[in-house]
Amino acid sequence: MKLFQQRTKVEKYNTAQEFVREYQIGKGDFILTSKSVYDTYFAPMKLEACVAFKSDYGKGEPTDQMIDALIRDFNRTGSGRIVAVGGGAVIDMAKILVLDGSYKTEDIFLRKVPLKKVRPLIAVPTTCGAGSEVSNVSIAELTGLHTKLGLAADEIYADNAVLIPELLRELPYSFFATSAIDAFIHAIESYVSPRANLYTRMFSCKAMEMIIRGFRVIAEQGEDARMDLLDEFLTASNLAGIAFGNAGTGMVHAMSYPLSGVYHVTHGEANYQFLAEVFAAYQRWDPKGGILELNRFLAELLECGQEQVYPALEELLDRIIARKKLRDYGMKEEEIHAFAVSVDESQQRLLNQSYVKPTVEQLEEVYRQLY
Repeated sequence: MKLFQQRTKVEKYNTAQEFVREYQIGKGDFILTSKSVYDTYFAPMKLEACVAFKSDYGKGEPTDQMIDALIRDFNRTGSGRIVAVGGGAVIDMAKILVLDGSYKTEDIFLRKVPLKKVRPLIAVPTTCGAGSEVSNVSIAELTGLHTKLGLAADEIYADNAVLIPELLRELPYSFFATSAIDAFIHAIESYVSPRANLYTRMFSCKAMEMIIRGFRVIAEQGEDARMDLLDEFLTASNLAGIAFGNAGTGMVHAMSYPLSGVYHVTHGEANYQFLAEVFAAYQRWDPKGGILELNRFLAELLECGQEQVYPALEELLDRIIARKKLRDYGMKEEEIHAFAVSVDESQQRLLNQSYVKPTVEQLEEVYRQLY
């Protein structure tokens, strides 16, 4: 039985300039990034690489249509090495470029075509949440199905993950907060996954410890306190990415996908809506299972009793950034059942990795509680 793997080489540099010099980024490289990041950190170096901006393909989270257009443009450049500098959306899109052929994105995500890696990928995260730089997962909205779907395949691992804390300095607070919460969700979901083991939980625990410690500082000192913690949050996100890359995420991610797909809520923010309620539900459904060990661990970090872990976690996260009701995004009450059915039909990969695999009725219960 396979316990653990880490395919991606992880490195850290203090500045973008150091990274460019060390990797000799230039002719023959294809850089996918955001315009703001490129203009701030890379444009002054006058690189000879082909550069594409995510905004050229659309706003928000990746869709199959956006990735299809990116594939067409990339194939025209004749580039060999791919450099993704951005958040999870940028890195997830770039992962598909490593594959041979010019297949439609929907066919790739539904595994209707062969997956063969033919190009190297360097992933440089500019948020502290996705962990995509070290995972074998890419997430996109399949517009024909009106939901998000994850492709998990070893062929799309990045060859190198490069951590540059400097790149987080321009990240607006709201994006910092929701991405860091997303990293915490990666850590906590992977901890209770049926696929978790001693190796993966070591990464999960350290990530949760670093993130909660950082959140408590920010809650006490204010938003600007994050600027002294960027290295820690970026590292914690990477650790959480390694954990979920091996053990997987579960019900929180699964339930967030219809909200993202229908109402275009960003990935981290959508996940945040379900975190506390899903784990409170786990506690009701199977209080004497593996969650007991998690509760002991979190109680120490949060300095509360084990029975108060999830209310205390929710209180801390609400001090970092306020959470909304699902209706505030435009979700309609009659969609509760439809969302639950959609998750049950399209997200079995994630539901099978949940601490408790929920029924449609249990999914409805959680949606209704948060509505």
